[in-house]
Amino acid sequence: MRVIDADLLVTGRDEQPIDGGRVVLADDGTIDAVGTQEDVDAPAAADVASYPAVVPGFIDAHVHLQGMREMDPMTWVTESSELGAARATADLRRLLGAGFTTVRDVGSTTGLALRQAVREGTIPGPRIFTSGRTISQTAGHGDAHFLPYEWVADGGAALSTLADGADECRKEARKRIREGVDVLKIMTTGGVLSEKDAPDQSQFTDAEVRALVEEAHRVGIPVASHAQGAPGIKTALRNGVDTIEHGFYLDEECLELFDETGATFVPTLSIMHRLVEHGGDHGVPDYGLEKAREAREAHFDAVERAYEAGVPIATGTDFLGPELVPHGENALELELFVDGVGMDEHDALQSATRIAARTIPADDVGVLEPGNRGDLLGLGSDPIADIGAVRDVEAVYVDGGPARW
Repeated sequence: MRVIDADLLVTGRDEQPIDGGRVVLADDGTIDAVGTQEDVDAPAAADVASYPAVVPGFIDAHVHLQGMREMDPMTWVTESSELGAARATADLRRLLGAGFTTVRDVGSTTGLALRQAVREGTIPGPRIFTSGRTISQTAGHGDAHFLPYEWVADGGAALSTLADGADECRKEARKRIREGVDVLKIMTTGGVLSEKDAPDQSQFTDAEVRALVEEAHRVGIPVASHAQGAPGIKTALRNGVDTIEHGFYLDEECLELFDETGATFVPTLSIMHRLVEHGGDHGVPDYGLEKAREAREAHFDAVERAYEAGVPIATGTDFLGPELVPHGENALELELFVDGVGMDEHDALQSATRIAARTIPADDVGVLEPGNRGDLLGLGSDPIADIGAVRDVEAVYVDGGPARW
């Protein structure tokens, strides 16, 4: 057994952090006990480690494990998946070293294979939940607008397949289920990095979204929707989508629908922040820069209003791998929640733990409590006093043991 002591223990639950906390990790990789050092005895033969702060392993609920190294969308659809998978193995190590013990990959051709390689211990990395390829309408956000239609229709678009009409949507959903995905990823609006559409343009009809959701929910798989403008957000929520990704333009009806449905919001402030601040230096197309700049203020405002309304908000970066948005710097999202939105530090930590676990879904990660997986971090300073401590990762434990990367 292992004993992890902390000057400050953040469990991931709503309760306040514990001063002088202790976590006992069982030999089977689960948590045996959690509490104060006075109340929880340390087994006589246990290995003991101590840190200034201990928190649950972080979860990034929106990444792309495609091994991208450039911001040019043409490169994304022309480079081989084999090269992407090789690069993504390095990205997984960076994620783990940064304290992200679980990730949700919402759009890649490599996620399923990487998931298996991590599970069997062939490569080190966080626990992966993946959607495989996303599903987009023709001329939608997932379409490669700059390529001949025939190339895309034949599977030439790296991260998406196309479906139009409820029957085609149902069939594409069933294809993903056949592949063994953990989550279905769809597109109900245009986007920033898609050439010929816009964030406020709604995509997929009610009938199409309903078909996609019905197929996924029939086998217990959640549905995530790329949804930036209010009309497409409402289409997604009305028809049972479980998570809204990005959410630039939330109106009051959107907030009411979040409340009615219990859906989770994954804002991905990090990629928008990086696009606006540094995108021009990293080959981001002009159309993408223009749309990002137009949406930035509304995006932060939407997250602030969602937070005030009590919408569950999960950490997700939309990081891809290039120098502009590299895996390993994913803790930026928590800093933006605190410094850009005004979120309480404890709430920000929960966004990357308990709340992010809602998006997978998984009931054994995100909270330090008996029976859950022994995924936790030893931090070198107090994240409640300064959220920047989330970058001060001294140790990473996965399934009860020290992680290697």
